[in-house]
Amino acid sequence: MTAAVIIAALAVCIAAALAWYVGNSRHGEERDLAKAVAAGFVEKRARVEVSLAGEATGSMIEAVVNYAEGPDNGPALVLVHGQGMQWEDYAHVLPDLAQRYHVFAVDCFGHGESSHDPALYSCEAIGRAFKSFAAQKIGVCYLASGHSSGGIIAAWLAANDAERVSACVLEDPPFFRVMPVEMQQEPGCFAWKDGFMVTHAFLRQGDVADPTVYYAQHSYLFSLFGELRPKIAEWTAQERSANPDAHLTLAWVPHDWVRGLYFYDDFDVRFSETFYDGTWFDGIDQADLLRCITCPAVYLKAKTNYGEDGTLLAANSDEDAARMQQLVAVCETVVVESGHDIHYERPKAFAAVDQMASKYSCPSFSAASYSSRACAMSSVTRPSMP
Repeated sequence: MTAAVIIAALAVCIAAALAWYVGNSRHGEERDLAKAVAAGFVEKRARVEVSLAGEATGSMIEAVVNYAEGPDNGPALVLVHGQGMQWEDYAHVLPDLAQRYHVFAVDCFGHGESSHDPALYSCEAIGRAFKSFAAQKIGVCYLASGHSSGGIIAAWLAANDAERVSACVLEDPPFFRVMPVEMQQEPGCFAWKDGFMVTHAFLRQGDVADPTVYYAQHSYLFSLFGELRPKIAEWTAQERSANPDAHLTLAWVPHDWVRGLYFYDDFDVRFSETFYDGTWFDGIDQADLLRCITCPAVYLKAKTNYGEDGTLLAANSDEDAARMQQLVAVCETVVVESGHDIHYERPKAFAAVDQMASKYSCPSFSAASYSSRACAMSSVTRPSMP
């Protein structure tokens, strides 16, 4: 009798653990988003005019910026997500941030519900659009925070909207490891092998229509899982076929393994192609951009790791990070034991944004005081592909 009771209890515990595991894999993101909505976040859209070739002489295009706005509980904070994500990527930290800030979390072009137009897929175009968005929807000064390529856009805003950006948070941006030549430096980096090579190959084939399925079949990350890769690819294809309009979740695969694909159904992979050919950075010199940041900055750097084959498993190297630190006039670097998505994996570390706000947010800090130090970024010739 006792053995039977113990076995039954173990069975119940195992069933409960499996139910929690599957529930978290399937619905964890939805729960985070529900909490953000409960905290007062509302999804909205704004229309902006974007100059494609130059602020004064370039052709203009009307674009939609999709965003979520939280309650007005403090200084304005603009959040810019990384590649392949959208504003909901920040859902895990939005309720906490909403207690102290007036948060505006935006969708980059080619992502989510913002305009999907390849003419807008550049740092310059997105930066100009978000600058116009801030002038239209915020008006006063604000903090700019961005993750990964969104961190580069936050840096662009800090450099080019200096009268309004009081401070910036650069969350693991891939500076000096973002151009094709840089990413292909031997033995290579994760973003090039797992991201841009795969999307480039997808765009040049015609057998697989779904980029999510193609990625699962050819992912460098999944190749590290050995015999699991074909199973993950099979499950991905089945899930996408059954739920083509839904974000990807796989019941039996840890969500963190496939989280990079969660928003892929709303992502235009032509955006990635601009990183493969380098056009995303047309007209911008990375060093000049960083030199032009005159407001205080916090640089959150995920700890650098390398794979067994030497592949850089980080946004950039320690040497790249040191160069960033040197170029930004007022910069506090914080190295975090984390994967690339620091705000998702280590939300307490991401709260470094609070430290900055307490020192530099409006009205105690006047970004206008830095206007006399504004600098013009020099144009550069984009290096050709090797």
